[in-house]
Amino acid sequence: MSAYGTNANRTKRVAILGSTGSIGTQALDVIAAHPDRFTVAGLAAGRNLRLLHEQCARFTPEIATSAADGPQGLLRVAVESRPDLVLAATDGAVAFDAVLAAIERGTDIAVANKELIVAAGEVMLAAAARSGSRLLPVDSEHSALFQCLVGEDRAAVAALILTASGGPFRRASAAEMAEATLEQALRHPTWRMGTKNTIDSATLMNKGLEVIEAARLFEQPGERVLVAIHPQSIAHAFVWFRDGSVKGQLCAPDMRLPIGYALSYPDRLPTFRQAQRDTRELCHPEPVEGSLDPLRILGAQPGAAELRYEFERPDLERFPCLGLAYEALARGGTAPAVLSAANEVAVRSFVEGKVRFGEIARIIERTLQRVAHRDATLTHIREADSDARLLAAEYVEDIKCT
Repeated sequence: MSAYGTNANRTKRVAILGSTGSIGTQALDVIAAHPDRFTVAGLAAGRNLRLLHEQCARFTPEIATSAADGPQGLLRVAVESRPDLVLAATDGAVAFDAVLAAIERGTDIAVANKELIVAAGEVMLAAAARSGSRLLPVDSEHSALFQCLVGEDRAAVAALILTASGGPFRRASAAEMAEATLEQALRHPTWRMGTKNTIDSATLMNKGLEVIEAARLFEQPGERVLVAIHPQSIAHAFVWFRDGSVKGQLCAPDMRLPIGYALSYPDRLPTFRQAQRDTRELCHPEPVEGSLDPLRILGAQPGAAELRYEFERPDLERFPCLGLAYEALARGGTAPAVLSAANEVAVRSFVEGKVRFGEIARIIERTLQRVAHRDATLTHIREADSDARLLAAEYVEDIKCT
């Protein structure tokens, strides 16, 4: 029996940081289908005020803020709305203080912001250990690992295996990738995400950030966190145990599934696709189908083509961002924060047409080499983040002038 039953007074209060983004809108899709289980306590949006107003009219949060309110607005939503759970779905470091404040109050955090754990994971995890806050992963791969590890002894883990679709350039040559256009980079074959996450998928930096995140969340060294290219995006992660057993998690490529698991943990929600038809336009236009026939997932559906499962190793020469992430993880300290910040600048510069796709990794590598390495305190992380952004921006200007 869930701790949050059908009694309206016992619904789980959810605050969403990044409510108008891809993850935020899909989370509201889930919440709208289960009004007996969830209440929206607070919403923090970016600059899409029209959508924020629509969300407020639909979900009536007690507190709603936008980018105009700055970090203080995020803090108000994360703390003053008195949530049971905060969904951290903003990009970058803007929500660090708000999330840390919620953690210190013992509030559970559904983590959809890779940078939160990549850059400040040591600080956030230490605070969670002190307060009893639970950090619940939302990324499909980390949710898969989390589900596979429920009830397992972490000491029995031999390796964690994250899968990656390979993005739009899985079969492209290095020369083709170097000159890829924004339109080409945004053609993700299976997932629908925001612009930055889609570009990160095209460079495989998303997987590099996920490697760091997995190592932190599940207390494993970098050499035990592996990546496999799996273009079908059905098997999301595997755990290989010391006795030779392997557990995996499979589901349709729909982010609402891991979002729902994080919101309802330790329960599992029933399917919500039918109940959500009347709110699709508001929450998530043209939603991806939320489930597959279980027999088809296993490749055994009679009278239908078998579903193939392909796995291959990533090519670090064509996808150098993944190698840079492993390098930053090995260095530890502020290096992951530098990696994340430099990547944000490089990706934004590519989206704005200032640099070519092939120069994203070059900007990140040069920034990693130049920013001073320090221990991971929140002060050092902020300083490293700022220094990395300034230095990466200088490199962008250098590239523009050549």
